[in-house]
Amino acid sequence: MNIKTKAIVISSLKYQEKSLIVKCFTETDGLKSYFVHNAFSGKNNKQKVAYFQPLNILEIEAVHKNKGTLENFKEVKLSTAYQTINTDIFKSTIIIFLSEVLHHSIHEEEKNEDLFHFLETALLWLDHHSEISNFHLILLIETTKFLGFYPDSSDNDLKFFEMTEGIFTPFQSLSCLSEHETHLFKKLLGLKFDSDQKIFAGIERSILLKIILDYYAFHLDGFRRPKSLEVLKEVFS
Repeated sequence: MNIKTKAIVISSLKYQEKSLIVKCFTETDGLKSYFVHNAFSGKNNKQKVAYFQPLNILEIEAVHKNKGTLENFKEVKLSTAYQTINTDIFKSTIIIFLSEVLHHSIHEEEKNEDLFHFLETALLWLDHHSEISNFHLILLIETTKFLGFYPDSSDNDLKFFEMTEGIFTPFQSLSCLSEHETHLFKKLLGLKFDSDQKIFAGIERSILLKIILDYYAFHLDGFRRPKSLEVLKEVFS
């Protein structure tokens, strides 16, 4: 079946010397993996390796056999050429980190247009703004809406957040955040990308990032902590 769709690059893995295996989150078909033959060779090769950088937004034409095997591109081009993401060390580090988290979080081999449009809009926002200190925190907590485990904030006047059920509670248990952590978490839940980026100190962002990754680990089977986490901490320290 021939498909034309937008796609966000989640990961790419070099195969042997010349080829790539590229995982994309597509607008029409959810998660798909593609084999790119001779990605590193050929002057006229339209499937340039530069297209497949983490979280690039592509427009693709592809053949989808839907047999659980690797699919093939027919045509690939950038949907949007980022203006700042690839040259700004803070933004590029965020992108690498987020792509790794999404790699271990998105497993749907069916379309989720709402998640696709959210990620596309968020990435374009990142490319066009300079105050981005909380971007990764907001994106990760907002993504849980589309993955099915966004915190229930109906009782957010209560003192503690319980991680396994995703609810606020008056009593602290082993799976609850502390009162201070809960306070920070409540503030995060109220933020949008355009909110004041100075609302958190650096140490508070580190606390929140640990909370979010723990929360993902509670709710996603096989979730792995990203290897790029230490790089992210170093850049934002």
